[in-house]
Amino acid sequence: MERKHPLAGLRVIDLASFIAGPVATTIMADFGAEVIKIEPPGKGEPYRTRNWTPGTPNHRYIIDNRSKKSLALDLKSEDGLAAFYDLVKTVDVVVTNLPMDIRKRLKVTYEDLADLNERLVYASITAYGEVGPEASKTGFDSVALWARTGLMDLVRATRDTPPAISPGGMGDHPTGMSLYAAIMTALYDRERTGKGSMVTTSLMANGVWWSALQVQEMLCGYPITSRETGRNGPNALANMYQCRDGRWFVLVVANEERQWPALAHLVGRPELTDDPRFATMAARRENAAELFDIFEAAFTSRDWPEWRKALDEASITFGLVGLTSELEHDEQVLATETLIPTANPEVGAKLTVNSPIWIHGHKKVPAARPPGLGEHSEAVLREAGLGEERIRKLLESGAVSQGGPFPKVD
Repeated sequence: MERKHPLAGLRVIDLASFIAGPVATTIMADFGAEVIKIEPPGKGEPYRTRNWTPGTPNHRYIIDNRSKKSLALDLKSEDGLAAFYDLVKTVDVVVTNLPMDIRKRLKVTYEDLADLNERLVYASITAYGEVGPEASKTGFDSVALWARTGLMDLVRATRDTPPAISPGGMGDHPTGMSLYAAIMTALYDRERTGKGSMVTTSLMANGVWWSALQVQEMLCGYPITSRETGRNGPNALANMYQCRDGRWFVLVVANEERQWPALAHLVGRPELTDDPRFATMAARRENAAELFDIFEAAFTSRDWPEWRKALDEASITFGLVGLTSELEHDEQVLATETLIPTANPEVGAKLTVNSPIWIHGHKKVPAARPPGLGEHSEAVLREAGLGEERIRKLLESGAVSQGGPFPKVD
């Protein structure tokens, strides 16, 4: 007999915009939760149409808001806020990343909602945390996670290289995973206590967690060094190399005692194992630049497919520096369902990115299209117990709008 989705029966309000907050509710929707996305009538949240072509649907919106319902509701209006409060009474989780001052102004803080539903889990995500001098400061992952926490500085190619800007949303998705973990922990606690609670995470805290090894070294009094590559790198056996065909790969020899002779033989230089410059681990570190030059000359003499076969046969750990464009044809990516078919390919893609956790014995909900703005407004309000006359008045006043499906992305 087919098992129910693990989160079937949970109702979730997504009162969030852009990426990190909606990521957490996307994962909940993947596992069967009913997720109701609340947006202002008119244009909805800015992420809907934030695209390279102004005014067109956003390709990225497909992944961060799939399988959700949309309620277009004006929280600034008295009637709209009252309807929101009635909805809160019927749900299990509210997720928001609204700036702190806006939450207070709209009267949607945890304190505003907790008395309406004692079982409510209120999940908050901020740029810099809930307290402290920067609690009300806005920020995206590129500034609060990547730049602020030292990550941008740590990954310089050399100390003379300018810091690298992170790709869009790179830190938002992992931070959304942290929020999802916090929500599920709170729901587990609710099973034992019967009481909901407030859970939080921030982009800044996640950035520090990402670089926890380096941060802890610093806290223990050790100097922080950037992880430089090439001749400037401290270890030729954990470095990046280019092949004759232009492809780059990362070499990581962790068990040097066993694998150093195999690697020397692999590059056609077995005599290196008897060379006093490279005979010990300490010597290889001291002469890392010279050893890098030897490896570089070897690896640039053959194409990547040849080196991949040789490295695999020698059981040496490596990783191709892949291209995003290769993922949809990657056999391992497809075999592991890291990319999965979309239930509605007409909106712009046959494949989409799967959430990176699985529960064996359970299938996830098929990745359905995101909702159109206000597509489910009337249905959601009916399910919350609002009568037809009240819904009609909300529609007439503009506090609520009813819309159609998500448009096709060309």
